[in-house]
Amino acid sequence: MSNAAWAERARAVLPAGGFGNFDAAVFLKEGRGARVWDEDGRQFVDLLIGSGPMLLGHGHPEVLEAVAEQVPRGLTFFTNNAPAIELAEEIARAVPCAEQVRFLCTGGEADMYAMRLARAFTGREKILKFEGGYHGMSAEAQMSLAPTRFVNFPEAVPDSAGIPEGVRNAMLVAPFNDVAFLESLLAEHGPEIAAIIVEPLQRLIPPQEGFLEAVRALCDRHGIVLIFDEVVTGFRLAYGGAQEAYGVTPDLCTLGKIIGGGFPLSAVAGKAAIMAHFDKDLVGAERWLMMLGTLSGNPVAAVAGLKTMEILRRPGSYDRLMANGTALMAIYARHLDGAGIPHRLVGHPSLFDVVFTSRDVRDYRDTLTADAARAATFNRVLHAHGVLKAPGKVYPSIALTEDDLAVVDQAVAAATRALLA
Repeated sequence: MSNAAWAERARAVLPAGGFGNFDAAVFLKEGRGARVWDEDGRQFVDLLIGSGPMLLGHGHPEVLEAVAEQVPRGLTFFTNNAPAIELAEEIARAVPCAEQVRFLCTGGEADMYAMRLARAFTGREKILKFEGGYHGMSAEAQMSLAPTRFVNFPEAVPDSAGIPEGVRNAMLVAPFNDVAFLESLLAEHGPEIAAIIVEPLQRLIPPQEGFLEAVRALCDRHGIVLIFDEVVTGFRLAYGGAQEAYGVTPDLCTLGKIIGGGFPLSAVAGKAAIMAHFDKDLVGAERWLMMLGTLSGNPVAAVAGLKTMEILRRPGSYDRLMANGTALMAIYARHLDGAGIPHRLVGHPSLFDVVFTSRDVRDYRDTLTADAARAATFNRVLHAHGVLKAPGKVYPSIALTEDDLAVVDQAVAAATRALLA
């Protein structure tokens, strides 16, 4: 059945004809390595990789073997199981802040519980986030993610209908990479703030030198829990995540995507004194954080994550990932620089994209100076020439080959020409 036929069926049963994640006209049916195929049989180099989790590529034989061994033993139990304990142990070994781990199914859940943990631990109510930061779909997270109207910091702007006014009042918003503003904000509101939640690499925007260190020091000064949202950066920027790569250790972090090896799995990890609020016997009923999840820590996701992480630990794995990302960035730069098109390549070799602007990008508002029409044209032509990517991200994978990079090179050349037409 064709993409168009599936789209017609989808419109009858799905709001807006899709899952809310991606272009509802795209229907993928198969993935192998760094390639995917749609229902029309078209082949693409996959720079979306499921929005991040398929770091090894699709259908890695060792991951498939591990899953195939687990499936006949049991899909899920709702109880403790050995693979999930082994996975928690490996996360604790790898991630600097992770003394203990609690599993969930989605990154958004993990972020929600991390913020709730900070409130339980500190007895404070307010959460500070940075404008443009993505932390899932909870009411707190849907504040100033992509505001289309500007208000004075630290006022929060809801990104969704259905969010109570009380949630907005409990959120403070600051510009990313602005230490001076953060210092002044905490001087006024520090005693009210339970946590600062931050993507160490915010969407694509790297922290400026000293920014994360300053955030860490300010949290220590004001008794605030520092949460790194590492759902994207965990096991991507380095095996120990952004906290290893940048040398700054938070109190809590959230993980997802890669730790499930392509299956639904996420985690909150952090200091034992904070994680103790999941244990009623330790903190008492009044300070206990209730958490239930039917599929949390399910063994299929756990074995897929364990095998993925084992492969990532092998010599050369991260060298290959960074080499592939660097090669992709070089392709973009060569064609766009050669055409004299104003742009910035923003991000990290393991996660980046082009922003069509002539100014440096250091926070969310800088991204709004970009030429959105050029970006839409560029991405449309890439897709037409066999490259699948998110509207605002390139996710390199270890599976990319020289042939894949050649396809991307030709597609970027075509997309660049389209911008000059």
